[in-house]
Amino acid sequence: MNDTLTFSIRDLPIHGPLILAPLSGYNDQPFRRLCLEFGAALVYTGLLSASAILYGSQRSNEMLRFHPDEHPLACQLFGSDADMLAKAARTVEALGIDVLDFNMGCAEPKIVKGGHGAALLKDPAQIGRIVTRLVNTVRVPVTGKIRLGWDAGSRNYMEVARILEDNGAAMIAVHGRTADQQYTGLADWNAIAEVKQAVHIPVIASGDVKCAADIPRIQAHTGCDGVMIGRAAIGNPWIFQRREGHGRDLPDIPWTERVPVIMKHLRRMVDFHGEVQGHRRFRKHLRRYLTNTDISRRQRNVFLHCEELETFTALLKSVVGV
Repeated sequence: MNDTLTFSIRDLPIHGPLILAPLSGYNDQPFRRLCLEFGAALVYTGLLSASAILYGSQRSNEMLRFHPDEHPLACQLFGSDADMLAKAARTVEALGIDVLDFNMGCAEPKIVKGGHGAALLKDPAQIGRIVTRLVNTVRVPVTGKIRLGWDAGSRNYMEVARILEDNGAAMIAVHGRTADQQYTGLADWNAIAEVKQAVHIPVIASGDVKCAADIPRIQAHTGCDGVMIGRAAIGNPWIFQRREGHGRDLPDIPWTERVPVIMKHLRRMVDFHGEVQGHRRFRKHLRRYLTNTDISRRQRNVFLHCEELETFTALLKSVVGV
């Protein structure tokens, strides 16, 4: 961890500008711990449904299994019912989180169909009511993650940002696209800069940070307090060390460094999820760990279908000689 104080989320000091985004499907306990060890200053859980938490769903219970090393940790909730969100917020606060984040940026069809996530950008007044309720419910700082608006014709990010600040939010993360864009087109860093200039709470920039070289670019362009790193961290925890490649998104990490990290991550996945599920869930990380290496397609397929730790270890050592 960087010992230099970069900013504070209300009374919570954040020592560094690089933040692991709430990557649903990836941000389990093993991945969050690894990113913190590589220099992430704050990590998020994946997107958690307030209703699923209250109903005690198995998936939510798994996502809420935290490790003592996972700090500072932000838990991200989604929903649109203030009462349900408040009850879920109390539940997760009791688990020892450091920050409660309210999602207004997820544009996945199954989320917005229920009026959640980015769909709330259509109703700024409701956002204000929900944030006020959350701030009055929990002791930890409440933050929000937004997009620029629902579509190109309703880019109301400045209005929403001011509502968040006025109703007690302690930080805003801004993804520089509308919900309608999903992840297409270029992120509008100018809009993020506008938010930073308009509010007095920390602003986190998100969007189009694909490699370490993009970090100082987005910082300089937006004046943001921190940078949220999402898909670029998958199979590449080195991005939190600002390790750069040669004209590629992924850095050139020698096998002598790469193998110990792969094995540490896999062992933690197996310990957390069990041997079979641990291997299966690790595959999406492993594909990226093996990208831009000299591993052949045939060898890659063998690794991806392996479901025993000892077999995987022996295979990896035999192939790369480390």
